[in-house]
Amino acid sequence: MRESITTDVVIVGAGPAGLFAVFELGLLDINAHLIDILPMPGGQCAELYPEKPIYDIPGFQKLSGQELVDALLRQIKPFHPSFHYGELVEALEVLGSAEAPSFRIRTSGGPSFECKAVIVAAGGGSFQPKKPPIAGIEAYEGTSVFYAVRKIEDFRGKHVVIVGGGDSALDWTLNLQPAAKHLTLVHRRDDFRAAPHSVKAMRELAAAGRIDLRLGQIAALTGEAGELSCVTLKDATGGSHEIPCQRLIPFFGLTMKLGPVAGWGLNLHENLVPVDAGTFETNVPGIFAIGDINHYPGKLKLILCGFHEGALAAQKVYHYVYPGKRLTFQYTTSSTSLQKKLGVT
Repeated sequence: MRESITTDVVIVGAGPAGLFAVFELGLLDINAHLIDILPMPGGQCAELYPEKPIYDIPGFQKLSGQELVDALLRQIKPFHPSFHYGELVEALEVLGSAEAPSFRIRTSGGPSFECKAVIVAAGGGSFQPKKPPIAGIEAYEGTSVFYAVRKIEDFRGKHVVIVGGGDSALDWTLNLQPAAKHLTLVHRRDDFRAAPHSVKAMRELAAAGRIDLRLGQIAALTGEAGELSCVTLKDATGGSHEIPCQRLIPFFGLTMKLGPVAGWGLNLHENLVPVDAGTFETNVPGIFAIGDINHYPGKLKLILCGFHEGALAAQKVYHYVYPGKRLTFQYTTSSTSLQKKLGVT
């Protein structure tokens, strides 16, 4: 018989926004269980770019995706959250009323949950890389063709070709260049969608001969037993050029799918969940959405915005968990009781 767990809040998604929500809920004596389809915490930070530097986390000049996840896990340790990895939320049933909501959640293989509020922090949902239309590319995937960089060492001393013109392509061009034997950036046109400072830094590397910038599209791959030796570039005039290549990284973006969340009765806007910008509550009372999955006027898809959203959502969740109880906001710097919770007295 499937185990049934009763808790205050279920958080769907254990990425940075979901992890920080645990902290904000914990300050208010609210217990949380987190469910994630991945086998570990961290969401896209851990799965797609654990070694990629992040520069816009307040108080940190630079830290990697995995370092951020590790810091958040240390921060929430005093609140003893429960994690359920490798589980997909298959169904959600509304049990209570709009004034006193409660929910039953069923996962793909683990326990079921009953809770008073749900926080969806599932990023953009499940994500799949968009693959370039190159014949035979599947034979090289996971060996010499990669859609994300998890370990820089996998590219050290190699001829690396990066394809794309967005932030991911430019960021990894700058970060892999010192490790690669040689790096070539390929884009179909001399116009980039990345941050201006990244484009400037890339052009400086190209002008200094430290990378090659080639305009065109990859048309064919050459190699044996899954190991690339070169790629064929077709330029705007129709000419073909062979480029030595041992590692190919196409950054063509991600295809996002909401999955079962789309069937929860939530209003949707272009595959995102609209929320109240003051509480980050959805149209269903007791269900909140924070991080990249939500939508509201002025929305920015930044990790620090997800932190802000989790903090405000926790304030509204409190009234569902403790109906009729007054919430007195306290600063962690001046509250002895909060400091005791954090173990810093």
